[in-house]
Formats: sequence, structure tokens, C-alpha cells
Amino acid sequence: MNDDHRHEKRRHLRAVTPSRRRPRRDTTVTYRVHIDLGDTQPPLWRRLDLSSDLFLDELHEVIQTAFGWTDSHLHQFGSGPSYYDPLTEYYLCPYMTEDDDQPGVPEEQVRLDEVLQQPDDALFYCYDFGDDWQHTITLETVLPRSTDAPPAICLDGQRPGPPEDCGGIEGYELVAAAADPADSRHAAALTEFHDMFGAESDPSTHPPTVFDIDRINRVLAGFVRRSVTDEIAANLPPVLAALVDAAHGMLRRELLILISRARLDAPVPVDTTVAERVLCRYRRLLDHVGDGVKLTAAGYLPPKVVQALYDEMDMRDGWIGKGNREDQTYPVLSLRESAQALGLLRKHRGQLLPTVKARALHDDPVGLWRYIADHAPRLCKEPYQQHGGLLYLLALTGADDDPQGFVRDSLPALGWMIDIRSFDAAVRDATRPVRDLLEHLNLLTWRQGVYPSTQIPNTDAAEFARAILGGLSK
Repeated sequence: MNDDHRHEKRRHLRAVTPSRRRPRRDTTVTYRVHIDLGDTQPPLWRRLDLSSDLFLDELHEVIQTAFGWTDSHLHQFGSGPSYYDPLTEYYLCPYMTEDDDQPGVPEEQVRLDEVLQQPDDALFYCYDFGDDWQHTITLETVLPRSTDAPPAICLDGQRPGPPEDCGGIEGYELVAAAADPADSRHAAALTEFHDMFGAESDPSTHPPTVFDIDRINRVLAGFVRRSVTDEIAANLPPVLAALVDAAHGMLRRELLILISRARLDAPVPVDTTVAERVLCRYRRLLDHVGDGVKLTAAGYLPPKVVQALYDEMDMRDGWIGKGNREDQTYPVLSLRESAQALGLLRKHRGQLLPTVKARALHDDPVGLWRYIADHAPRLCKEPYQQHGGLLYLLALTGADDDPQGFVRDSLPALGWMIDIRSFDAAVRDATRPVRDLLEHLNLLTWRQGVYPSTQIPNTDAAEFARAILGGLSK
């Protein structure tokens, strides 16, 4: 019987289970726990020190970090004789609480010290109801707790964590042995792997997650308690609140932490020198438009203006072509269209004209910098581009040198269903308005000699991202 069927059977056949929770401790202590992944040989385990007042939704994130999971599947805790025992009480992840027929208690309502109290007490944790990863969390020792102790720290462990969607224990053991030449089972496992997936298949492309205790503890050091993130969530501007509300799983907490650390309520300083450097392309465009320029019959900038902008702004490195026709020169076309969307230019009777705001800010680079930051959100017209743009900007405020990668990893957790065959193209489209703006502002540069080509932010990009996000509350 597979795991989905076991869960379905438990739902319909069991009676209401008496609660196994006990009163919470009066004083917070440290729990030293041993977490074992069932049926692995040799055993795969982690030992951690945990604050006894962690809620189970917080413990879920700690376990995900310790084992290298990516929070890509459902999970559930259980307290009882064994995970599937009729007497076991279950503590449900948010998805499962939406099902009125699902027996159990929402995990965010249950504290660790309600289900573990004495040494040898055990709690069960199932992750991915298809692969059925069964973890047993055993309380080893109860220790006094210092006021500066972190909520969670990893002390020890053995064996790498399984890759997602590898087929459960048997799949993990096969991939682990096939990917490790030092494993005594390597030759036989590699042969079996090739028999299953083809002679050209490479197990190293889907490897287990190396047990790196330093990396695990670096991530755990940034863990923020739900009481803090809930307070952050209560004070968000509507646009960011909607983004956070759409986020599933661990992404919600990650977004709230990024928002908090971005200090969006603090003013963003900018001096004239920085503003002039950042705004070079927009100011050149406004100079060429002047009091107005006649457009072609098709509504494009005249070739002479396109060529001048293309040459003056050194666009040859990022584009192929003569640079004299706007419809075939995307950097110029995108610059002009964004200036219109920002309210700096307008079309009228076959001419491109500066707006009143553009005239007022022409000789005020700092004012123009702030105006563009305040109006940048209007560039993201589609809902998926609004999400993609916000994610990209939040990653920039966190000094992420791969904001595109953050968006790629996060969009599915916002509920976007994207065909894997067009996934990268869809992510590029989701971030294009923001990336184009930042490139026009000289805040992104193309990384040379890398395939596929990527854009990396410079030192001024994070501050401009903060200015855009901070303006959302205005």
C-alpha cells in the first residue's frame, strides 16, 4: 500500500483520537534530540539542541534545514505508538487544515514541550507522502537554557540527506551509492542506475545533500521565531501583504525576514553623483526628445535618434545589430517604452513629447531618481510580473548575487504552475520589466564568459531596490 493510500485509509477508518498533548513547561529549557530517518542503512540521522517552546511549524523548518529538504511536499507530525497507529494524534501542515475531513490539530498550535517532555519520548514526522520519509524525533536529554541560546543548532549527524523525489529509501540508497565511488556498493548501484535510467544517465546530476554542519548552522543562525514574523506581517503595505499571503511553506517566513532586514521604513539616501550615473540613459533619452520628436509612421523613434542613443550609451555589448531601427533594437525600444510607462514621455499626434513631470525633473537628478523609484511598480503590468518583480527586488535588498535564481526557486511556492519545458523562459518573462529598468539605470551588468548569460547587480542596486519597495507604503 503506498503512502497516499495509507493516509486516505487513516482518514476514513479511524475514530477520534484522544489528545496526547500535555501541559506546556513553565520554564523554557533546551531539548537535545536525535532525529533518525527510518529504514536507512547505515542510519541517517541528525542531533540538535532545540528550544523547548518551538511550535511544530517552526520545528518543521528546522528539520527541513537539517536534512537538506526543500519544503516541496506535504508533511505531518504524529504523537503515538507509531506514525500509522490508530491511537496516534496528528498535527497538520497548513494545506491539510484546509480539508475539514482531515483529523488532527494544526501544527502551529502545538508546542514541542507538549509532545516531548521526558527522555526517550518520541515524535514522528512524515515528509512527502509519496516517498514517505519517516523521521523519528527522540528526546535524549533535557538541559538548562541560557538566554542567548539560539532556537536551534545542529550538533552532529551522519550521511547526506536524500534528494527530493528520488523514490523513497530504496531510491535514495541507489542514488547515494551510484554517485559515490568510495561506496562499497558503487559498481553494482551504478549498473542498476544505468539499467533503470539509461546508459547516459548520470547519478551526480541528482545527488544527495552533503551533510555540512557549518552550512546547516549558518542557515539556522538566521532563523526567526514566528512571533517575530507575525508582527512583521501585521504591518506590511497591501502589495507586500498580498505577496506574503500567497506564499506557501517556508517561503512565507523567508519573505518576511527579507522584508524586515530591508528596513523599508528607513529613508534611502542618494547623492547627486550616484543619481547622475544611474540616470544617464534616461536623461540622454529626454535630451534627444527635447521639446518633442516626430515618430515614424509605425510609431517608432526616427532612425537618427535610435542610432545616437545606441552609440552614446554603448549598447553594442548587449545587443547585435546596426542599432538604427527601434523595432529591431530592443535596448532602445525598452528604454523608450519604460519612460512612457513611468510617465516621463507621452505620444501625441505622431510625436513623442516630454511630460510636465519630466520637464520639472530634467535638471534634478536626485528628484528624478526618487520619482522613478516611486513609479517603478507600474512597469509590472501582469500579476506574474508583479510577483516576479517583487521577489527580484527583495532578493537584491538581501545582497543576493543571484536574484534571478531566488525568483526561479520561489515562484512555484507562490502557486504559479509553470511547464518545466518553458520554466526558465517564464521566469525571465516574470522579471523582465524590473531587470530592464535596472539595466537602463546601469544597476545590472552582464557577466561575461558565462553560459547561459546572466546579469549581476552592482553596489547601488540594493539601495534602489529598497527605495522601490519602501515606496509601496506611500
